Amino acid sequence: MERAVLSAMLREPEPCVDIAVSVFGKDPDVFDSQIHRNIFRAILEISATPQNKVDLITVARQLQVMGKYEEVGASTLGELYSVVATTANMEAWSRALRELYTLRRMIGVCQESLLRCYAPDASATTLVESIETAVYNIRNTEGKNSYLTFRECLSREMEYLKKVMTGTLEVGISTGYQKLDDYTGGLKPGEMFVLAARPSIGKTAMALNIVRNIVFPSRSARPRKVAFFSLEMTAEQIARRLLCTEAQISERMLWRREVSPAIIARIKEVVKDIGNAKLFIDPTPGLSVAELRAKARRLHMTKDTDGTPMIDLVVIDYLQLMHADVGKESRQNEVAAISGGLKALAKDLNIPVLVLAQLNRDIDKNSNPDALPQLSHLRESGAIEQDADIVAFLHRKRDEAKDLPDDQSVDAKLIVEKNRNGRTGIVPLLFFPSRMEFTAASPYTDENAPK
Repeated sequence: MERAVLSAMLREPEPCVDIAVSVFGKDPDVFDSQIHRNIFRAILEISATPQNKVDLITVARQLQVMGKYEEVGASTLGELYSVVATTANMEAWSRALRELYTLRRMIGVCQESLLRCYAPDASATTLVESIETAVYNIRNTEGKNSYLTFRECLSREMEYLKKVMTGTLEVGISTGYQKLDDYTGGLKPGEMFVLAARPSIGKTAMALNIVRNIVFPSRSARPRKVAFFSLEMTAEQIARRLLCTEAQISERMLWRREVSPAIIARIKEVVKDIGNAKLFIDPTPGLSVAELRAKARRLHMTKDTDGTPMIDLVVIDYLQLMHADVGKESRQNEVAAISGGLKALAKDLNIPVLVLAQLNRDIDKNSNPDALPQLSHLRESGAIEQDADIVAFLHRKRDEAKDLPDDQSVDAKLIVEKNRNGRTGIVPLLFFPSRMEFTAASPYTDENAPK
């Protein structure tokens, strides 16, 4: 079959080279024979220049340039040309060859996995995740090139920009906070968004506010699907907090049984509205990065009724509660491994990953009460700021929320401190502690408000 494919490319290069590249990409490893790989490389080199034509003479010359002509041999080239009488089945041969290549890769992964299982070089969890990643990569890269020319990249980008400019494609998933989206373009595929703050500032509340803006039909014209990994709270606590925030009531009212018939009716209406939201909550405590990546990949590979993946966004609350199987010699190395694993997850699945993280105590020790968090305040590892595409700090004065009456708010800030592909700045917010809700602050103050 390899000989038939190469023979067709030599006999009728005009359609057959394009067919091969569309099925194989530019991966010569599709061919099991080293001689056939060299011939395929030579054909690709020739066809890369439009004015050059693929034939026996040009392929022989290119093999000489590559220093592979003696290895291939003139007789092999001559025999290849006459292997097939027609190229009509070129696409079928190519697809069959691609399937055989996939099976060869699986055989290699399985053989290596057996050896590693009999002589493990890591913990069982890490080993299973590594094997699963290898199998996933075979599935995920099926039919894809390992590299792209600049022309191919430019062509893809122009198609992408055309869809963005015509409004047929979103740059990223809107967070529901317009000014934040202006800075970041929303939560973009393949990016890792880190939301960091000191304890009790409202990291989880802010994350859940973003989630409700994304998944609830009443808040989004195009509801998305979210996987929420909560290492700190139970699934029931997450559900209750979302319900209370959406119903605009305080949890305290429930505990005190201060619920009127009107409030009960409002709760029922909210339950009816949000009950079918595609939000998947995993409350497993002490989750390892290997386990989280495996769960997210399985959920992503599950298809919805419309054929799309079951998740559009992964949210993790929060990074420092996770662990990685990299040994106990350094917590800093462990956090770096977790951060790198989460960034790899975003790229592998091509979806945004929103990660909550804690800041260290240095910000509290600052004598200046108006001091703002900085990247150096990220707790336990500098790798977080390196891996993240966007780092935003949630900041407010904690004492202002004490003994605050219901429906009263305090000022808060969401500081976009790092943005790999855009601007940085500050998003002013209002925080309502009674219902754990962050809303966009008015751009006007009492002094400059329109009269």
